[in-house]
Amino acid sequence: QVQLVESGGGLVQAGGSLRLSCAASGVTICISAMGWYRQAPGKERQLVATITSGGSTNYADSVKGRFTISRDNAKNTVYLQMNSLKPEDTAVYYCNAAVGCWVPLNYWGQGTQVTASS
Repeated sequence: QVQLVESGGGLVQAGGSLRLSCAASGVTICISAMGWYRQAPGKERQLVATITSGGSTNYADSVKGRFTISRDNAKNTVYLQMNSLKPEDTAVYYCNAAVGCWVPLNYWGQGTQVTASS
């Protein structure tokens, strides 16, 4: 009953930037943590960054200093600003949200491809 739709992925040269957006719709009351995960071919899905409803953030070590996660609670949207992209950042990026006031459930977006070419 919650839908997450990502946008903003694409092809960029190494060193370039992209900004991903993820908009939640449906029953969006009590969205707690939102985050971004990524999965490259042949690899496990890994955490990129998370942000709580209060604005506390957490980043994977590999993206600290380069990526910034933010959210607009009024719009039920989370963003990922990606700067200084590297080829190893190439992956499908998935939006995640924990929704529910007392018993949160996890929802996932369909994913958006990010490719950083050398």
